This record gives sequence, C-alpha cells and structure tokens, in this order.
Amino acid sequence: MTNRWTKNWIVALGLAFLSTCARASGAADAVALPVPALDATPPAAAGQQQTVVLSGGCFWGVQAVFQHVKGVKSAVSGYAGGSAETAKYDLVSNGDTGHAESVMVTFDPAEVTYGQFLRVFFSVAHDPTELNRQGPDEGTQYRSAVFFTNPDQKRVTEAYIAQLERAKLLHGHIVTAVGPLVKFYPAEAYHQDYARLHPRSPYIVVNDAPKVANLRALFPGLYRE
Repeated sequence: MTNRWTKNWIVALGLAFLSTCARASGAADAVALPVPALDATPPAAAGQQQTVVLSGGCFWGVQAVFQHVKGVKSAVSGYAGGSAETAKYDLVSNGDTGHAESVMVTFDPAEVTYGQFLRVFFSVAHDPTELNRQGPDEGTQYRSAVFFTNPDQKRVTEAYIAQLERAKLLHGHIVTAVGPLVKFYPAEAYHQDYARLHPRSPYIVVNDAPKVANLRALFPGLYRE
C-alpha cells in the first residue's frame, strides 16, 4: 500500500529539485499518439452526453487531466471493479478489494469524440504499459483500465489498443484492461478536485501537474483552462 500523505512530507524535502525534474522528464516521455483509425459513431443530435470510467493510477491526476479537456462536463474520482461494501479509500488502498481508483468522465461527443478521449488517456493521463502501478504508486488499485458504458466504446477502445500495439510506439506492451462498467462509486469528498484545490501539494507538483502541462503542449486544440 502506498501512503500518499506520508509521501508528501518526504517529497517536500526536495520539492524544488524534484518538481523541475518531473516536468522535464514528463515533457520528454509523453508522446502524442496517433489519431484512432476507428472512432465512435457521431451522435444524431448535440447535447447527448456519454460517460466512461477510466483507471490509470492515482485518480487525482486522471481527474485533473480530463477536467482540462474540452467537451468534458464532469470528472468524478471514485472506485470501480469491486463491491459497494469495500468502496472506501482505506480499504481500496489495501489492494485486495477488486477496485481500481477511477474517474467517471461525462462528456459531449459532439464536442470531443470518444477516440480523441482515448488518445489523451493513453498519451498523457497515464502509462498504459505499467502493470498494477503508475509512477510511485503500486497495487492493483492503480491498474490501467477502461470501463465502457456502450458497445461503441468497447469497439473503439479495443481497436485503438490493437492499433497502438501494431505501431510499437510505446516502450512495452499495453496492459490496459477493457470491460463493461458494472458500478461506479464516487470517492470521499476530500479526493474530489484534489489537484485543483491543492496545486502546491508535493505529490501533485511532481506527479500530476506535468500531465496537465503535457495535455496543453501536445493537444492544444483539446485543452481548456
């Protein structure tokens, strides 16, 4: 189990140096992956919102990235993959509940296509080649996963993963699990909007702020303040 609260104090000792290195390495490592060859069917009319649940490490960073993507109406941190009884941070942190730290994103597909969404997720929101970990966080609760909510999302996600694997642009095989969303449980209030409310937190500065910076640099057409 990774204790991010303790880690904040440790990281704070070398914050100025570490934050500079994180920005530099993050900018160097992030790559704008190709546009999906297959995308979701456009909606028949504007305003038909969709949801998808994405897991890619600590939900603070994934939420922060998608709050800056145009067309996103809401991004909520929470848990997916386990039961209601264990959808609590102290239990999920043990890594044996089946839950993954996740973000439910509601978006307007007339403003941002699902394929564009996936491109951001795989390019800057997390590293899809890391198994049961992201950055300093380890455990099955930090796994990479897409919980789809309709057949189009399943089809496009699987096609895009296959496309990226064929292109061999990443430094390893994609380990992202793809499955239907059964239930999403919002996380505790103190986890919501964490990056926005605590921009100077050492954990956010080192691990998550670079992701938002990469979104702005690599996808200026999708970025919003």
